[in-house]
Amino acid sequence: MTTLGVIGGSGLYQMNGIERGEWVSVDTPFGAPSDAYFVGELEGARVVFLPRHGRGHRILPSELNFRANIYGMKKLGVEQLIAVSAVGSLKKEIAPGHLVVPDQFIDRTRGRISTFFGRGIVAHVSFADPMCGDLTRLLAAAGRERGAMIHEGGTYVCMEGPQFSTRAESFLYRSWGADIIGMTNLQEAKLAREAEICFATLALATDYDCWNTEASDVVIKDVLAILNKNVAMAQDLIRSAVKRLPTGRSCPCAQALAQAIITDRAHIPAAVKQELGIIIGKYLGE
Repeated sequence: MTTLGVIGGSGLYQMNGIERGEWVSVDTPFGAPSDAYFVGELEGARVVFLPRHGRGHRILPSELNFRANIYGMKKLGVEQLIAVSAVGSLKKEIAPGHLVVPDQFIDRTRGRISTFFGRGIVAHVSFADPMCGDLTRLLAAAGRERGAMIHEGGTYVCMEGPQFSTRAESFLYRSWGADIIGMTNLQEAKLAREAEICFATLALATDYDCWNTEASDVVIKDVLAILNKNVAMAQDLIRSAVKRLPTGRSCPCAQALAQAIITDRAHIPAAVKQELGIIIGKYLGE
């Protein structure tokens, strides 16, 4: 059975329609994930859901344990992962209430850990195309099928937060040609690539950031009002996407580490081999 992971962002703390589901706690070498994972079945697929900020929204973007969250997904057998994220729009045509399936990132975070490697093992994965093309196209097609106002492609600026942008920053990102801005998805995408998990973002536009002086500046209560409407569409879209999931994978994501580990195998510490066994074991002959 295909296993799909879903990371729920602001406003999406549970997935409706999951059958025979149960909360499962997962131990990782990197500490505790944001919460337990809700594991069950949806539209004939096995689904693993994690509320990114914890139930009750308790964790800041900068406080998220990204490594633990993605490691837990890998440990539970996830091969394809959809990350739902509330974002601000940097383009007038992406109106609040629209959905975006971006295909690029710009990193504006500071000091976040975004790799499983280090501590005696070095690997460099390709990240030119940070989203899985197959999963991104599938997600966009599912959105069109459900009648969503969805934009396929675009660049997501990942900022540190938790404050929203200054107006000068917002104008700068627009001058770069970026489309949306959020606080979470970049590290998830990098770690998913290292874990050989297909990754795609479903971004829910809630506001115009602060560049659009014809609209109100970002106010959290207004963001949440639009977000609540978007979440229902996101859940419906994911149910439609599940029906389209292939039984196998032919994309490069599944072999992202094949040529990436450059450390002499004899010099990789035994403890690191054990910790990363579910990620690198097949390349070490273990």
